[in-house]
Amino acid sequence: MQDLHEACGIFGIYAPGVDVARVTFFALYALQHRGQESAGIATTEGGEIYIHTDMGLVSHVFTEDALARLKGNIAIGHNRYSTTGSSVICNAQPVIVGATDLRLALGHNGNIINSSTLRTELEEKGYSFTSSTDSEVIATLILSAPEKEMESKLKYAMRRLEGAYSLVVLSNDRLYGVRDPMGVRPLCLGSFDGGWVLASETCALDHIGAQFVREIEPGEIVTIDGNGVRSTHIESKRRALCIFEYIYFARPDSVLNGKLIYTAREKMGAILSAEHPVVADMVMGVPDSATAAGIGYARASGIPYHEGLLKNRYVGRTFIEPDQRLRELGVRLKFNPLSQEISGKRLIVVDDSIVRGTTTPRVIHMLRKAGAREVHMRICAPPIRHPCFFGVDMATRWELIAAQKSVQEIKDAIGADSLGYISMDGLIEAVGLPREIFCAACFTGDYPTPVQLEMDKLQLEALPSSSSVRSLSEIET
Repeated sequence: MQDLHEACGIFGIYAPGVDVARVTFFALYALQHRGQESAGIATTEGGEIYIHTDMGLVSHVFTEDALARLKGNIAIGHNRYSTTGSSVICNAQPVIVGATDLRLALGHNGNIINSSTLRTELEEKGYSFTSSTDSEVIATLILSAPEKEMESKLKYAMRRLEGAYSLVVLSNDRLYGVRDPMGVRPLCLGSFDGGWVLASETCALDHIGAQFVREIEPGEIVTIDGNGVRSTHIESKRRALCIFEYIYFARPDSVLNGKLIYTAREKMGAILSAEHPVVADMVMGVPDSATAAGIGYARASGIPYHEGLLKNRYVGRTFIEPDQRLRELGVRLKFNPLSQEISGKRLIVVDDSIVRGTTTPRVIHMLRKAGAREVHMRICAPPIRHPCFFGVDMATRWELIAAQKSVQEIKDAIGADSLGYISMDGLIEAVGLPREIFCAACFTGDYPTPVQLEMDKLQLEALPSSSSVRSLSEIET
């Protein structure tokens, strides 16, 4: 599945005596799957904040020289996939806001559904903006708070923000981690070489040799400085962890709520086998997110598992447009079928989800062209009938194929011999956690907080330019 785009990845570290920029680079490298549009690192030393951001993958954005210029004992990092604001350099994160005496850098994973209202309100108070992201709105809202202490400023902002946000925030001498009261996006705490780290996923901790301590709780603020870690909370009424973290977003080697993602995906495949059995010769998963589910289906059904598609793992986000002939090849740039494995076989193809229904028929066509006799699609997510407004750039409702067609009609549209989606009960069973802690609004339409169904990821770009509005430093001087 390639129609659903990742959430962002965030990381923070407080570790005196450690090359924090380099550690952050490797942590972002581990979180690359969460965003491939841009990357950035901010550090602080002696009251100065240093930053380097650019478009592209982590390995392209940073050089030894760039890392050497990022001085300090505290750092935050960000991998971006745009959910608010277009993919341009001014929207890369971390964002820096503030004047000399009150300056901070912020990295954000999620989506603020009242960002347009908040930005207009802040502009009327005299604050200006240089990007079209809700992340800059969050940072400016924090600075605008009447309270003096940073924890109180963060609480003020949290009470005004609606939507999903996990944050890493860097000030002159402290690191903060913040998770929204619903806990939509993940954030965890680890210990590292006498210091502390924050990360979107535990896989980042593994890659840098940090020790997992615990997850940041919904509605929690952690403050990290020379005195260690302290915590404060605002009230959390409803939990709404995005269930797509288990289906697709998180890396299979990450642990979330005590559950290994790989094991949950294997179980999804096994449950699909029970809910939608079919006579076939071979099971395959669409790499990489559905590989574990494919193995689970094969094991439960007794049908052999084989790789049927090889993925070009060096295909990242590129700014080079293919010519027309290559564009017509479509998914062949990313996948190549193993024709000798596939030819003459009845295939069960396990995938994580179907969103718009534009990529799946190309995959099926590719498999048939490689000689597959039958193609039976099995999907680890229930039908997606509602858009997401909490940090996933999915599609509008009119673009979602399951919002417009029945399962039978989707089967015909994608050209499969049969199509089976996992049930909602089956998905919850596979994850192994209570249903009430999840947001599954993309399947059910039950959003954890009211949303405007016409929301647009580029809505802040439609607001009037704030170039004539005074900057924060001008206001405070």
